[in-house]
Amino acid sequence: MKLSIDLGGTNIRIAQVAEGKCLNKTSVSCLAQQEASVILNQLSQLIRSRMNDEVDGIGIGVPSIVDPEKGIVYNVANISSWKEIHLKEVLEEEFKVAVAVNNDSNCFALGESLFGEGRPYSHMVGITIGTGIGAGVIIDHRLYCGQYVGAGEIGSFPYLDADFEHYCSSFFFKRYDTTGMAVAEKAAQGDRTALEIWKEFGRHLGNLMKAVLYAYAPQAIVLGGGIVPAFPFFKEAMKQEMQRFPYKIISENVRVIASCRTDSSLLGASALLE
Repeated sequence: MKLSIDLGGTNIRIAQVAEGKCLNKTSVSCLAQQEASVILNQLSQLIRSRMNDEVDGIGIGVPSIVDPEKGIVYNVANISSWKEIHLKEVLEEEFKVAVAVNNDSNCFALGESLFGEGRPYSHMVGITIGTGIGAGVIIDHRLYCGQYVGAGEIGSFPYLDADFEHYCSSFFFKRYDTTGMAVAEKAAQGDRTALEIWKEFGRHLGNLMKAVLYAYAPQAIVLGGGIVPAFPFFKEAMKQEMQRFPYKIISENVRVIASCRTDSSLLGASALLE
C-alpha cells in the first residue's frame, strides 16, 4: 500500500492507494502563508495520521519544479516560503519508507494514462485547467519529465499580450471581473453574455490545443481541473479553433477528452513508486 499526496497552495489531499483505488481520502486547507517549517509539520502530521504497517512508500505531487532523484522542490506555486525544500530526504528520515516526488500535473497525466481516460493511448498530454494551467506528457505509455520535470509547461508559452495561462485558466475570468463558477452558473441558465464568454474562452483554449499538437502531436489530450465541468460550454468553440490546424491528419485524429475523475493526481503520485 502507498500513501499518495496532492500538495497545493489551497489544499493538501492524501489517500491510501491499493490496487488502483484511493482509500481513506482526506483534504485539509494548506497553511500556505506560514513559514516553511509550519507547512512541513502540517504535512508530517497528515502523513502520520494515515501511516500503518502496510504502507511501504509515499508519492507526492507538488506544483513546482522538482529534482526527482533527490526529491527537492523549488519555488512552489502559491507557497512562497517553499523556495527549496528537500522533501524526499526529510520524509524518508522521518517515516523510514521510500518517497517519490514529482510535479502535480505530471501526476495527473500519469494517473490518467494508467487508470483513466488515457489508458488506450500510447502518446497523450494531460492538462489541468484551474487556478493556472499545468500539463504532463506521456510518450510510449511513460511519463516524460525533461530536466527538473520542466517538460509540459505549456501555460507559459507566450500568447497575445501575456501567456496561455492568462487566457486558458481562472485568470481569464478576471478580465470580466468575475469567476469561472459564476459564469458557468449563468451559462447554465441560458445567459447569452455568459455563453459568449465561454465561447471566447474556448477559442483561446483551442489555440492552446494547437500549440500542444505542434509540440507533441499526441493521440489524446485529457483535460482535468476545476474548470472542466464547464466543458460543454466551451467545447464547440475550442474544436472550431482546432480545425484551423494545418496538418489535418493530426488534428482530425486527436481525441480531446474531459475527465470526470477526481483521483487521477493521487493515483499518479502513487505510481511514481512503481
